[in-house]
Amino acid sequence: MLTVKGLNQFYGQSHTLWDLELNVEEGKCTCLMGRNGVGKTTLLQCVMGLLATQSGQIEYLGQDIAGLSAEKRAPLGIGYVPQGRQIFPLLTVEENLRIGLPVRGDKSKNVPDFIYELFPVLKEMLHRRGGDLSGGQQQQLAIGRALVINPKLLILDEPTEGIQPNVVAEIGDIIRRLNQEIGLTVLLVEQKLPFARKVADRFCILDRGRQVAAGEMTELNDALVKEYLTV
Repeated sequence: MLTVKGLNQFYGQSHTLWDLELNVEEGKCTCLMGRNGVGKTTLLQCVMGLLATQSGQIEYLGQDIAGLSAEKRAPLGIGYVPQGRQIFPLLTVEENLRIGLPVRGDKSKNVPDFIYELFPVLKEMLHRRGGDLSGGQQQQLAIGRALVINPKLLILDEPTEGIQPNVVAEIGDIIRRLNQEIGLTVLLVEQKLPFARKVADRFCILDRGRQVAAGEMTELNDALVKEYLTV
């Protein structure tokens, strides 16, 4: 579904992504892994068009989208939950969710009911401001907002960061449900190894802006963990 080939990206004079390769198979949950500062978030921002790339291809459903603006990528069916959630704190939960409606292909004016089924707390707090929600509730809101556009690919950047363990478990269950029951393809950045093993089918490890290992999650062995993931 999503293929990155030979991607290079720079911050000023700093070369951050080096001929990077990534393959996200349709219907699978792929976890992008690596220590802090290796280029995981940078890669996601390049995929979403939020950062310019120097060279390389980003193919989504067979189309090279590297030259498209960020505004033209979401309508193709790519939902994005950035690191830190980035909800609108002064808007209500409902207003945050409705922001994604204009992107939908069917031009629906209503938030899909299944989002409230996935996240009952959002329905309970529909008229509360986003900034008044707990961290876990804000993360659920951010995921719900991404799902409003009816994506084919859902990209999540560290969805468990700073969230209490019980909500982490709920988010893991929801990701698996979306992936397995609905068939939504997921690209996930995650630092917590047990969570990654629970929800992901495949992994890709980055180190210093390069892919150094990839495969089925069952192939993520202790040697790879020790060399590239242990802090």
